[in-house]
Amino acid sequence: MNPIDNPYAPGAGTPPPQLAGRDEIRESVRIAVERIRRGRSAKSILMVGLRGVGKTVLLDQMRLEAEANGHVTLRMEAPEDRSLPGLLAPQLRQALLKLSRKEKARVLAQRSLRGLAGFVGALKARFGDVEVALDFPPEPGLADNGDLESDLSELLVTVAEAAKAGETTVLMFIDELQYVREEELGSLISALHRVAQLQLPLTVVGAGLPQLPGRMGKAKSYAERLFEFPELGPLSPIDSRDALVKPALELDVSFEDSALAYLVQQTEGYPYFLQEWGKHAWDCAESSPITLKNCREATQLATAALDASFFRVRFDRLTPLEKRYMRVMAELGTGPHRSGDIAEKLKRSVQSLGPTRAQLISKGMIWSPSHGDTAFTVPLFDRFLKRIMPETDFTES
Repeated sequence: MNPIDNPYAPGAGTPPPQLAGRDEIRESVRIAVERIRRGRSAKSILMVGLRGVGKTVLLDQMRLEAEANGHVTLRMEAPEDRSLPGLLAPQLRQALLKLSRKEKARVLAQRSLRGLAGFVGALKARFGDVEVALDFPPEPGLADNGDLESDLSELLVTVAEAAKAGETTVLMFIDELQYVREEELGSLISALHRVAQLQLPLTVVGAGLPQLPGRMGKAKSYAERLFEFPELGPLSPIDSRDALVKPALELDVSFEDSALAYLVQQTEGYPYFLQEWGKHAWDCAESSPITLKNCREATQLATAALDASFFRVRFDRLTPLEKRYMRVMAELGTGPHRSGDIAEKLKRSVQSLGPTRAQLISKGMIWSPSHGDTAFTVPLFDRFLKRIMPETDFTES
């Protein structure tokens, strides 16, 4: 079939043609945001899940829906090497400039811009990546103490006050929240707590890996009372089929039942993998319906594509010991695995491997479902490791 017409869209954060199985979480966010706009209490929502479950796609879709409903939005992704102030400052400036165009909000938005100038000036020496064009001079005494927790609280309160005057809500969409440093995460939680206490219209809709709730609780013990942590997992078999079938049907293309069952089994319902397999199954088919034979051919192509990009880019960031650590995990199965079992296979002590495990968690490659347990954050990564590291002796020479 014509590859130009191929409806499937594998890619990092690329919107799929059919956003299947996520209506409930979208409605939960919509309700929370509308409650906050009306001055009613609602928890901020932080979605958690493994790689490939579509967190980034959902965040972007929710942002589009929020903007269509008149909310002011910020969009950020927290990389490992950026500070929270460095991420927030330019996005807050854009939001405040947008608010300042509203007549009712102009005075308070401009005051908040002066607060932003003081915030940046006070913290620039401490956080060298805080770079933003300043539209107004700082207002002495406004968010300029040089203490991130108190300054961020004061700044976000002024932003929320401007939003209230403008009869709107400021929504901060933040992806990869697990990479924000603990102290900075605590400052953000504290600021959001203060905003919630004042019932002002500002909140966060975020996403991160499964370790995020634990990191939030460690940063501030009361975090669990401020946030909802809905878990995003693989799609159900019915939703997986919808993700494959509906885009094809719009182009008058169907699947054999056996082909669909095979694709659902191979992808385990992960949205990213459904798109990857769907793309290659389409390209392998000469005509409708797409057959089981086409899908078996697609597996070879999809696996090669994932090995060269989705998996490889993560594998290449690992040290030799980190690679061996994860290869032992793959040898033990899909997990979770006890740290002691991994150490035994590597013929090392649990204590000596502690820094390696911690570094893998920091890199977002593994997480700890419970004390002493270790699991992959990347679905199907165990299969990749067995393909790329087929040897069975992972101990140090």
